[in-house]
Amino acid sequence: MFGKKAQPPIKSLIAQGTRIEGNVKFTEGLRVDGEVYGDIQTAAEDAGSLLVISEASVVQGAVVADHVIINGTVRGPVHARELLELQPKARIEGDVSYVALEMHQGATISGQLKPLVAAAPGEEEKPLLKLAKTA
Repeated sequence: MFGKKAQPPIKSLIAQGTRIEGNVKFTEGLRVDGEVYGDIQTAAEDAGSLLVISEASVVQGAVVADHVIINGTVRGPVHARELLELQPKARIEGDVSYVALEMHQGATISGQLKPLVAAAPGEEEKPLLKLAKTA
């Protein structure tokens, strides 16, 4: 369905036991094992960004990236410009917007789900599925 492309390398780490109070901006890949009290985002022009929020981590603020993988707690809105993966221990308290969503059993969302339409430049939008008429 979605073409698998190489994920960017994770070049930055917020380690377990680390607490950041303030906004975080990153490029390419970021893994959060600690706590962040502020927004985490990548620049809109940084295509292919990857954000991993691990099981022990807590983020209180908005999260924005292309590919977002969550297995910890996020208190705030989540915006995945491409793919949002929710692992079994993911807890989100806020609205979620995404192009594609993969949600494992056990993950919870307390907020609205808002699917986004993504059409790459020069790419036609896929036709909607239509039910065949039965005789």
